[in-house]
Amino acid sequence: MPTHVITGAGSGIGAAVARRLHARGDDLVLHARSAGRAKELAADFPGARTLVGDLADPDRLSWALSHQSLPDRVDSLLHIAGVVDLGEVGELTPKTWRHQLDVNLLAPAELTRHFLPQLRASRGHVVFVNSGAGLNARAQWGAYAASKHGLKALADSLREEEHAGGVRVTSVYPGRTAGPMQAKVHQQESKDYDAGRWIDPESVATTVLMALDLPRDAEVNDLTVRPGPGTGR
Repeated sequence: MPTHVITGAGSGIGAAVARRLHARGDDLVLHARSAGRAKELAADFPGARTLVGDLADPDRLSWALSHQSLPDRVDSLLHIAGVVDLGEVGELTPKTWRHQLDVNLLAPAELTRHFLPQLRASRGHVVFVNSGAGLNARAQWGAYAASKHGLKALADSLREEEHAGGVRVTSVYPGRTAGPMQAKVHQQESKDYDAGRWIDPESVATTVLMALDLPRDAEVNDLTVRPGPGTGR
């Protein structure tokens, strides 16, 4: 069975992807920010392994991983965790900028660096669940969009660097997707939140699995997923 390393498996899109892969019997290695969270994920996904490391502190990820047993084989690395804090450029503090850049960009780069040997050996797949904000920045989304534009650049560079060796790289750009992050965004926007107006995380999970399961003769580079007709935009 293939082995997948997944960040963000605790909720939203990450949980939907993990459930689908777990249900079909694939091996999961679930990243958690703390030992307590790792225990919760292990209970939710029997048989899954866990890795602990704080994505908000990418400088210490190398140290954290060096004290744990990493999987010998990795067939896919799925970057799904993310954070968002809205605010106008004239009001955002360095702390707010740094937190989003650390979690959304620097941590994925660092995790990718650590798992590249296994991914090269398996001719594996790296999937970055980005955001519509990674393609188009709007007012009050500056710091988040910057982190996601950077994530697109990371994916594009990685794809060119690893293509000859057989590692596939996919970026998925979901529009607004129901879940805890979307509820937080609505709170920051002072808007009522109705999950039914937005993309179901299961729909985004379907696109991720499609990219993973595509035959080896092809590669999905960039995939945009938008709310369907009759839903929010």
